[in-house]
Amino acid sequence: MLILENATLLDLETGDPQPGHHIAIDNGIFVEVASKPIKTANGERLDIANAFVLPGLIDAHFHATLTEKNPAHWRDLPPTLMTARASTLLRNALNRGFTTVRDMCGADWGLRTAIAEGALPGPRMFIAGRALSQTGGHGDLRRRTEHHEGCSCSNALAYMSVVADGVDGVRVAAREQLRQGVDHLKVFVSGGVVSPNDPLASAQYTDAELEAVVHEAASWGTYVAAHAYSADAIARAVRAGVRTIEHGNLLDGDSARAMAERRAFLIPTLVTYEVMLEKGPALGLSQFNLEKLRTVAEAGLRSVELAVACDVPVGFGSDLLGDLHAFQSDEFAIRSRVQSPAAVLRSATEVNARIVGQEGKLGVIKPGATADLIVCRANPLQDISILQGQGEGIPLVVKEGRIAKRLPWQPA
Repeated sequence: MLILENATLLDLETGDPQPGHHIAIDNGIFVEVASKPIKTANGERLDIANAFVLPGLIDAHFHATLTEKNPAHWRDLPPTLMTARASTLLRNALNRGFTTVRDMCGADWGLRTAIAEGALPGPRMFIAGRALSQTGGHGDLRRRTEHHEGCSCSNALAYMSVVADGVDGVRVAAREQLRQGVDHLKVFVSGGVVSPNDPLASAQYTDAELEAVVHEAASWGTYVAAHAYSADAIARAVRAGVRTIEHGNLLDGDSARAMAERRAFLIPTLVTYEVMLEKGPALGLSQFNLEKLRTVAEAGLRSVELAVACDVPVGFGSDLLGDLHAFQSDEFAIRSRVQSPAAVLRSATEVNARIVGQEGKLGVIKPGATADLIVCRANPLQDISILQGQGEGIPLVVKEGRIAKRLPWQPA
């Protein structure tokens, strides 16, 4: 048993600190959260007076295995090196306070199992496996001189996506990912900023193809996430039954209302555009890619404002590649330009828990929930920058009741 004494809980609905709380954890579960000392002779006790406690953070758009910043280099990376690098990215995310990530293509059940078994330290994972792309779509990263899809087991690039066309083709591709144990499916329904050939606003997949993927996911009791930038792609996806829109930077009023009507989630990933615009030329990104980056970067904050105004539930994601993961927590500061710190933190806890199907189990500190929490040196509702960096402001991370990170305690 682990008991945290004299904690200050943060109410993310009201923004109010609640000092003088005591938290008991046993067998990976919160068993008691009380305003009076917990009487038991068992367990380790930690006095965290003057500390601020939050549920463990959740990143709903993470890429553990996309470990090269420039996608052109992925085809030269063997799966062994990809996995070794992924372990570092996952460990570092845990140190930044992220106890759960939703991997949005690349990670497989083996990496998820390694984390669950404790063979690798890191956040628990919910995985999409290989994302579905039409020929010439965002996930078709062949050079124009390549006329055949490469071997699906030869390099890191192959783990990202699978090219599938037509209703029968996407059914087979979706069923294959489900057979391999994914938690959700992902499809590309518009162009992307780092893909080499497709225009940003290109419409990818037909309504019938999207509906077929949604049907297959529903048959397995899960859902579909769609990479989508343009308003038209967003509206088409949610009409087909897609549950989460990834990125969504070019959202407009009509597509936001369509999302709200169908209770679809938006997962912005604003940090990746700011960082890649800064680093892009040095990474060797083409002018075609940089122009696409500028377009979505300029529209990103407005898409969050539109979603909030239309009552679309907004999650929290990062979508970073390689060592750019170091900027993961900058998303908090970027989002706080248009949202309150409490709203941003709700996105990274309660809302994201709903997205991964763990409402009431993750993203909360209450009896019966999974015991994930972080301890902050200062109140992030007053200064959200305490979450930035590499976890320097987070001296304690608890995942499933076990201390995953412990630094010497000293309030900021």
